[in-house]
Amino acid sequence: MQQPTHESVAAEAAAQQATLPEPTAEEQAQLDQLYKDFEAGNMIPLWTEIGELMPMVPSPKAIPHVWRWNELYPLAARAGDLVPVGRGGERRAIALANPGLGGTPYATPTLWAAIQYLGAHETAPEHRHSQNAFRFVVEGEGVWTVVNGDPVAMRRGDFLLTPGWNFHGHHNDTDQPMAWIDGLDIPFVHYADAGFFEFGTERVTDDATPEISRSERLWAHPGLRPLSGLDNTTNSPIAAYRWEHTDRALREQLLLEDEGHPATVSQGHAAIRYSNPTTGGDVMPTIRAEFHRLRAGASTAALREVGSSVWQVFEGRGSAVINGETKTLEKGDLFVVPSWASWSLQADPQAETEFDLFRFSDAPIFERLNFNRSYIEGSK
Repeated sequence: MQQPTHESVAAEAAAQQATLPEPTAEEQAQLDQLYKDFEAGNMIPLWTEIGELMPMVPSPKAIPHVWRWNELYPLAARAGDLVPVGRGGERRAIALANPGLGGTPYATPTLWAAIQYLGAHETAPEHRHSQNAFRFVVEGEGVWTVVNGDPVAMRRGDFLLTPGWNFHGHHNDTDQPMAWIDGLDIPFVHYADAGFFEFGTERVTDDATPEISRSERLWAHPGLRPLSGLDNTTNSPIAAYRWEHTDRALREQLLLEDEGHPATVSQGHAAIRYSNPTTGGDVMPTIRAEFHRLRAGASTAALREVGSSVWQVFEGRGSAVINGETKTLEKGDLFVVPSWASWSLQADPQAETEFDLFRFSDAPIFERLNFNRSYIEGSK
């Protein structure tokens, strides 16, 4: 039996209404006045809006879209030549604007993504804000991000945290520019009117260039927690999740699969979630981050999820099928999956390397609100 829709129910109601007597002139005048009084009193009746306010399934304004790295990076480099970085503008960051969101600088209604570019020996001054942020490096090195006075090296494959209300700045200690991806919950915080911002120092509070940050020295030891830090924290205390650990975890999952042991999400599909070691949960309260690796030729089932996500290809070639449309992808490309869009991944069967992808999403928000839902296409 086919499920009713707002349109089918409205059509049935209209058909029933058509069998009733037409309203008298006096009744029509009263009805017209009622709607005028609603408008004058800044009121809107639900019965005229229910299809928009309560759709049968999510109907996001954001649309699937791909931003090509070979277009993003040259534009960022041109901005590096022409646009200074410093107090006021704060960051040479170029936001990815979803074409479905009416010109707002948002990748999705809850997530902000941008390419940030820092030239040789440049410094982005310190500030702090309510919004949670992270950096993901698809290529390059030579920049240190300083978070609450702790210098953290940024290198290819690293996932670096800047939780809300932590002072942070960046400095490039080399003769070469560097670019990376920023992810924040700016749209969600803006919509909720929860944002605060504060300027910090003009430079950075510590311009040292250590190989390993203080937070990693204390916290980044697998399965080990310092007795000096037994209280749970809202955000992960680890400033950087290093590529060598991510790569090893994914590689071991696939090796275990080869040996016949259960380790992967599905055949040829290894994946990890970055976690807060004090809670076992997500690294930040509004953002989930994952890394996925598909063997050449491997694919995933088509999935729908409440909530949106942004992906970046770290290495390899493949495609994403979003709402039935195939989008070819290669290193550096970023793409958006809106809420309840059907998506699946396919690694190029001819590729010489695995298909590696970084993903971040707003899943923690929807889970805490109990709005989360997912569906594998074809399942009952």
